Amino acid sequence: VVKFRRTGESSRSDEDVISGEHEIQIEGVRTELEPVELEDGAAVPKEFANPTDDTFMVEDAVEAIGFGKFQWKLSVVTGLAWASNYAMEMMILSILAPQLHCEWRLPSWQVALLTSVVFVGMMSSSTLWGNISDQYGRKTGLKISVLWTLYYGILSGFAPVYSWILVLRGLVGFGIGGVPQSVTLYAEFLPMKARAKCILLIEVFWAIGTVFEVLLAVLVMPTLGWRWLLILSALPLLLFAVLCFWLPESARYDVLSGNQEKALATLKRIATENGAPMPLGKLVISRQEDRGKMRDLFTPHFRWTTLLLWFIWFSNAFSYYGLVLLTTEFFQAGDVCSLSSRRKEVKAKCSLTCEYLTEEDYTDLLWTTLSEFPGVLVTLWIIDRIGRKKTMALSFFVFSFCSLLLFLCVGRNVLTALLFIARAFISGGFQAAYVYTPEVYPTATRALGLGTCSGMARVGALITPFIAQVMLESSVYLTLVVYSGCCLLAALASFFLPIETKGRGLQESSHREWGQEMVGRGSRSPEVTRSNSGSQE
Repeated sequence: VVKFRRTGESSRSDEDVISGEHEIQIEGVRTELEPVELEDGAAVPKEFANPTDDTFMVEDAVEAIGFGKFQWKLSVVTGLAWASNYAMEMMILSILAPQLHCEWRLPSWQVALLTSVVFVGMMSSSTLWGNISDQYGRKTGLKISVLWTLYYGILSGFAPVYSWILVLRGLVGFGIGGVPQSVTLYAEFLPMKARAKCILLIEVFWAIGTVFEVLLAVLVMPTLGWRWLLILSALPLLLFAVLCFWLPESARYDVLSGNQEKALATLKRIATENGAPMPLGKLVISRQEDRGKMRDLFTPHFRWTTLLLWFIWFSNAFSYYGLVLLTTEFFQAGDVCSLSSRRKEVKAKCSLTCEYLTEEDYTDLLWTTLSEFPGVLVTLWIIDRIGRKKTMALSFFVFSFCSLLLFLCVGRNVLTALLFIARAFISGGFQAAYVYTPEVYPTATRALGLGTCSGMARVGALITPFIAQVMLESSVYLTLVVYSGCCLLAALASFFLPIETKGRGLQESSHREWGQEMVGRGSRSPEVTRSNSGSQE
């Protein structure tokens, strides 16, 4: 195959060129010649001297460079943010509430408010952090949210009265709302084949963070108290803040914001660390000034995806945190039938009655956390086999089925097995949603899409205590029907999602502009268009 570029100035006629014995492949049009001097003084077009004049996009570079040393480092840094800023701060809620309940003699509604205010902060800030990450960069949004959480997390340890700690924990929740953006940044550096597995394995860092928090509480609470626990729990965030200097900005974001040189430097840095070659040619820019706008989530192409994902995320958090609250109630009663009869016979306890957490309570917290590992392993095994949509639907269906089986008066062992299976699958479904959401939205709205979905999840987390605790007082069976029905609807919503992202690269811009990005990449296509006039493919 003889490759050449039609210039319109060739001294040879079209008939002379095409009549040869060689197959001709026309790659494009060039009207201006830049001669290159040979040793004998003859001049030839520059295209003959540099036949690799091609273009590539960030997606091509990420796929060509592959998974290597850089991605391993990024996995650790992202996992540290997930463990310290998310898992540890959330785990504190189950440790701090009973301690303040006893120490400050708080009524039950004030204890519950300590947990709710964190979710209110997360719900109110998730969309804002997504907008900041789309407008000013993923790294910028993540750094600000981490430093925010670090500052107010430490201040929480010095709260003198209940009102102060309520406000400060709400501000901590406001900062935690930006943590999901670490998944956005992480996903944009991962090649397609490794993306689902790597995002799912972030759940390992969640477990590490919660286990570390429980162990820290065992050591600190008996001697130094809850104030030091809050301060020491915030310190790992300082380590992540330091590592942020190593963390690069997303090359996809840089391309979209028109910063081609910075994006290219980031890709070259990754290629060097991984020991892989960069694609030859020029990086394509797809500048888009109007980024991170809510209306982009409701274009005809994404409208149904956004609405269905909001309900899926709501159902995930609603069911996950509801099951956590129900587990304690079921274990204390022995089974559902005993719990139902006990509610009818036993009078309500005084709201000021309190019990400090014991070593056995901390052990139960550890076991509850470890029960999520099977769910991650199952999800890891099926997500690239049956796809993201079917994985989420299966997780919701199994949770719903286990909830219905709780209607039976089963023994303690069967009850434990059903609760653990339900917990495993709903946590795996949650992680599948974290894989699907960054994949389905383009770079221009990816952070905002994930942020709004995370905000809807916090709405579910806010509502679920009223079902798992308040409604449980009147009817155990009605409570189970609510959770089971919600997950059945979420399973249907997963099936009806219009886009399956399995095996699909991350989009750089909106669907409307996607075709325009492909212009100029025809020379990479296996199909060849021939034209005597030298038209571009």
